[in-house]
Amino acid sequence: MGLTSDKVLALAVLAALGLFVGTVWLWPRLARRGPRAVAGRVGLLLATQLALFASVGLLANQAFGFYASWADLFGQEKDQGVVVDHVPAGGPLRVAETRRVPGATSAGPQRGGRIEKVDIVGRTTRIATPAYVYLPPEYFQPEYRTRTFPAAVVLTGYPGTAQALVDKLDYPRTAARLVGEGRMEPMILVMMRPTVAPPRDTECVDIPGGPQTETFFASDLPEAVSGHYRVGGDPGSWGIIGDSTGGYCALKLAMHHPRVYAAGAGLSAYYKAPIDATTGDLFRGDEELRNRANLWWYLAHMPAPDTSLLVSSSKVGESNYKDTLKFIERVKATGLTRISSIVLESGGHNFNTWRREIPGTLQWLSGRLDGR
Repeated sequence: MGLTSDKVLALAVLAALGLFVGTVWLWPRLARRGPRAVAGRVGLLLATQLALFASVGLLANQAFGFYASWADLFGQEKDQGVVVDHVPAGGPLRVAETRRVPGATSAGPQRGGRIEKVDIVGRTTRIATPAYVYLPPEYFQPEYRTRTFPAAVVLTGYPGTAQALVDKLDYPRTAARLVGEGRMEPMILVMMRPTVAPPRDTECVDIPGGPQTETFFASDLPEAVSGHYRVGGDPGSWGIIGDSTGGYCALKLAMHHPRVYAAGAGLSAYYKAPIDATTGDLFRGDEELRNRANLWWYLAHMPAPDTSLLVSSSKVGESNYKDTLKFIERVKATGLTRISSIVLESGGHNFNTWRREIPGTLQWLSGRLDGR
């Protein structure tokens, strides 16, 4: 059973309850003095605490999508997914499975849309990674058969799971609801992790001698998706959204590649790539690369990109609040790059906060893209 399985969570909760009841029941027998009684009390208390800790940890992981599997949790995920020697049959994008949209009232794609799990291999970077593609109902309706659609890349944080974008953050269901209410145009969503070379956090950087992650997102990914789906070919057809690490990536990619991404939204984003145990040495002494990855430096030293940006934060609960206000002022000073924001009164760095920001973000993005 997988780490995110409901059965695993249920077993952990039942074990915790059973040990609690057992401790209460056996405590009188173990109240005596002596090594065996003391060892019994310690063992029961320790086992109960461990079961409670496991239950809370599993519940938090299901809610926030920190780890996708046992191997991911214990740092044993070794599948780098970077270098391959072939393109899979059917081109750089292959559909692995299809599923209905959570909450859809109809199983038919013409009324409920469809989610496709795909495997993507970058033509130039050779990066291989899975993703989920949401196709709106209009994509399958006869009256739209010749129409192309705008597309948005949707990124998790680190480590994150692409599945959480579907099941926990409700991107497809939210997009379908907003279209039904007339608040946004139908849009294709490409949902994935920015961690395309797990377990390393590449921060969407072209690492010297390593994964060329920025090139993958700026070139290979749009090319692969556009070659398989009816996505608009104009520069204004693509946008990008992300939270936390994905938010930093979204802002950076929109700023670095405005002719690819006409708009980028960073939810709870930061503005400079960190260097820590999860990233390793991202820049290998390349000062130009380090500077480009620093959005503060980019705004001060590079021509203002002709793109639209959205940033979000909370007055209470988010550590990026002051930086976000400063970033807004820096972007406004460029005179060309457009900036919008969502600032909540309170909200932590978590799924609940982002779910409150996603409807407004999708509506904002829809107003800045044109897939025709």
